[in-house]
Amino acid sequence: MFMSKTKEIEQLSNSSTIVGKGSVMEGNIETFGNIRIEGKVIGNIKSKSKVAIGDSASIDGTILAQNAEIAGEVKGLVEVSDLLILKSSCIIHGDIVTNKLVVEPGASFNGLCKMGAIIKEINLGEETRAAGGAK
Repeated sequence: MFMSKTKEIEQLSNSSTIVGKGSVMEGNIETFGNIRIEGKVIGNIKSKSKVAIGDSASIDGTILAQNAEIAGEVKGLVEVSDLLILKSSCIIHGDIVTNKLVVEPGASFNGLCKMGAIIKEINLGEETRAAGGAK
């Protein structure tokens, strides 16, 4: 029996992906569901849901997501279509484009910040701009 496309996407959106502490991954990640990263990723991350970057995590690439919570280090562009939360241990070297931003005391970012921006729809399977690229 075949599932409808809508039902399939709904099930994918409920899935979660974890890159554990001590893991190193090279390559791009695309997911419909949530993703939590505690290790190191060298590549771009794209999610139609939430990206959570733990305080032990290191990302070298672009992040594109609906929502994101960052506690670790990111080197690259961060684009979030809804809410971006920068935790107190967060360090970002790159530009931020988001609709809403919450910054805890102690968080740091070096780059430009554009808020209230309308971000294009997150389409999986498309090429992501190079890390740190401008809009």
